[in-house]
Amino acid sequence: MAQATFSVRMDENLKKQFDSLCSDFGMSMSTAINVFARTVVRERRIPFEIASPEPEITREKAMQAFMELREQAKKNKVQDMTLEEINEEIRLARLEEDDE
Repeated sequence: MAQATFSVRMDENLKKQFDSLCSDFGMSMSTAINVFARTVVRERRIPFEIASPEPEITREKAMQAFMELREQAKKNKVQDMTLEEINEEIRLARLEEDDE
């Protein structure tokens, strides 16, 4: 079968993301476009979704988020609250929500 070439314009960042995902799927961007085109022609619709799971949060990112929350607790002077005090704050916040 004779081959034809065509160009597609897209945002540079989108191209990088698409290339990376195609690589995750074990194919090139060209192969992915060909799979898409053949399936659309055969089924006469946009027939499928190719998905990659969201990357899991890394330990480093989780630790960074924890440290940021800890810093906020220090700023708000709540880092030394007891469980009873925390529960009372929650109870009061819920009462305020019910009043609104």
